[in-house]
Amino acid sequence: MTARLTQADRRARSRAALLEATARGISRVGYGHLVLSDVAAEAGYSRGAVYHQFRDKDELVLATLEWVRETWFAEVGTVFDEDLAPVAAIAELARRHAIYCRRDIAGVMTAIRVEFGSRDHPIRDALLAQQHELVTRVRALILAGRRDGTIPPGPPAASLAAATLAAIEAATITLSGRSDDADIDIAQRITRGLIA
Repeated sequence: MTARLTQADRRARSRAALLEATARGISRVGYGHLVLSDVAAEAGYSRGAVYHQFRDKDELVLATLEWVRETWFAEVGTVFDEDLAPVAAIAELARRHAIYCRRDIAGVMTAIRVEFGSRDHPIRDALLAQQHELVTRVRALILAGRRDGTIPPGPPAASLAAATLAAIEAATITLSGRSDDADIDIAQRITRGLIA
């Protein structure tokens, strides 16, 4: 006998489906062309389900950005909590990010960055906060590597961290969908080339 789902369980399930469908939609068509009825249909719900959980498109997209952050940290960002040497940690970050970008939600951050890059908007603010968090974490690894001598002196650590993250993202998104592991290999080569 299967236990019946509670209202809270059903709500959480529909919310997760809507967030993932929104991420896929933004990855495919961007924010500007995202249609809420299409998101609902892809998630297997009516448009009313979207408005039952989210006030408007912006609230849905903000929740989606947080959902992407959480899934990324669960699948990729755990590297920051592991006991790896700085260079190994950054290379592992590149490997895991390449695997993450094989999913059909990988283009969310790029699409949002392009559409909101110069606009004063809460979605841009959320994106910038997430970028700042990642740059700060990679910067800490670079500084640790410079202290232990595995990463040579060079550009400011924050600039190097931002460039490393951007290069990993560009390479993995460009190469996603291939049947080989070129995305992983190239992401790691780029990373080592920038920091070594």
